[in-house]
Amino acid sequence: MTDRRSGIRAGARNGVRAGARAAGAAAAVLALTLAAAGCSDSDTSPSDAASKAASAASSAVSRGSDAVASATAEAGKKLDEIKGGVDAKGDVKLGDVSTDGDRATVPVTVDNGQSDTKSYAVQVAFRDKGGNLLDTVVVTVNDVGADASKKATARSNRSLDGDVTADVTRALRH
Repeated sequence: MTDRRSGIRAGARNGVRAGARAAGAAAAVLALTLAAAGCSDSDTSPSDAASKAASAASSAVSRGSDAVASATAEAGKKLDEIKGGVDAKGDVKLGDVSTDGDRATVPVTVDNGQSDTKSYAVQVAFRDKGGNLLDTVVVTVNDVGADASKKATARSNRSLDGDVTADVTRALRH
């Protein structure tokens, strides 16, 4: 049985990756601005255009880094709110990352070796080949029977590019 409900989700984008994209976008803006400046009667100099593009890229890098820190902190905060939670990282196994539309997904299997029904909160980190954090989600798997297993699916909050891996950052049984 698959529990597709995701009680807690927190998205994160690696600041370096976002920064690289922002720098690429800024370079494209700069190239277009320089081309336009060369073809127009505008008073905007190429150095003014370059300064504005660099400022935009720097701002985007800052926002990307802030998003990673904020989302990771929010996921941690949500897990910390679980009263009486016990570390259960060893009870969780992930399958292979695939895509569902434009989102990365990974099967999550929880094995409850306890003598009574338990629920789990599992934080899954999606990473690129270099190990950089792309996104993080917290999936709840409710009412896993005694000595039973239950499956769920962790789904990224946003579209992820390239080879994506996943790992369990934290897991709590409660």
